[in-house]
Amino acid sequence: MSDKVVLAYSGGLDTSVAIRWLKERYGLKVIALTVDVGNERDFSTIEQKALRVGAAKALVKDAKGLFVDHFIFPALKADAVYEGQYPLATALSRPLMAKLLVDVAMEEGASAVAHGCTGKGNDQVRFEVGVNALAPELKIIAPAREWGMTREETINYARRYDIPVPVTVSSPYSIDECLWGRSIECGVLEDPWVEPPADVFSWTRPAAEAPDEPVYVEIGFDKGIPVVVDGKKMDGISLIQHLNELAGRHGVGRVDHIEDRVVGIKSREIYEAPAATVLLRAHLALEALTLSREQLRFKERVAQEYANLVYSGLWFSGLHQNLAAYVESSQRFVTGTVRLKLFKGSSVVVGRKAPASLYSYGLATYDKGDEFDPGYAEGFIRLWGLPVRTQAQVQPVAEAEGLSDVMAPGTKRKRRGG
Repeated sequence: MSDKVVLAYSGGLDTSVAIRWLKERYGLKVIALTVDVGNERDFSTIEQKALRVGAAKALVKDAKGLFVDHFIFPALKADAVYEGQYPLATALSRPLMAKLLVDVAMEEGASAVAHGCTGKGNDQVRFEVGVNALAPELKIIAPAREWGMTREETINYARRYDIPVPVTVSSPYSIDECLWGRSIECGVLEDPWVEPPADVFSWTRPAAEAPDEPVYVEIGFDKGIPVVVDGKKMDGISLIQHLNELAGRHGVGRVDHIEDRVVGIKSREIYEAPAATVLLRAHLALEALTLSREQLRFKERVAQEYANLVYSGLWFSGLHQNLAAYVESSQRFVTGTVRLKLFKGSSVVVGRKAPASLYSYGLATYDKGDEFDPGYAEGFIRLWGLPVRTQAQVQPVAEAEGLSDVMAPGTKRKRRGG
């Protein structure tokens, strides 16, 4: 068995402490792997910190392009939002990190991988299910789950061994960032009655302090993928970074959510996702213009299932492959431009257009140029209502249990033959 372990290293409290703990507990040489998904700007400092704490080797992988093209944009095309609020920022980055953990373990000849997730969190599920799907022969170590220390005890452990960490007992937030969003938990946020303090937020201005004039932004999509902002073609990374800055300046993208975790508990989560908020809203607006009613209804169900499987760590599952195939097919005509107004914490769609739009002015207008033949309506209504009329004739509605009281006065009819 190899004496090497590859640790998913963020530079935060748990993973910094884990480097020393893995050496002490298991006698392993720790290879610290930091994955750049848009979460840091100074990775050289993170790398040096890992070595200082005791890592045998520190690696940094720039995965922003992979993250955008193979995780963020597929989820955007799926309209994936967990429980109607969380755009799955952290959840989307974990399967990519699991894949890179496995790749580095193979390259370095390591027999184990490790992560800094706690026993209550979702990320332990995402990492371990992903690793088991890709390389079930690898041993998985979860130091924070094994050592059983409280947040304060972990901080004290770090102080005892002179391990620099970005949190204190007075400010114990656990923060995770990537291009698609920023998540904050712990500390005072664990009381769902307490309003999040101002220092929790970093990407978004308070709505009251946002500019007093709205800004309009036009986003162009090609088969469901955003490619143009205000007439300028942009790569995915630059486009998301630009919208994070623009929408965040106008206070857009704050989420305060009571969330159902995979492990069965509820948690209070604070998110900042300016670009995700704007892009998801714009994408839905363009789909409303280019997909039929039946497609939209089914797509809504697919979106919910897609969000649930991503959140639950099932990225490498057969179900994901099935849903992804449908999502890709649904985006064939989702090409066009959406205009939004950003103002004081809100992002509102105010315009949309598409070459393959199903909206027909001639059919929709009540003014001159109306092409709709109202004569069709009478026959349509008779056919549409035929099942209801047939049922009502043989199964009077007033006789259904509990419904007689809501019938309008005078509408009750005698039973036939009675």
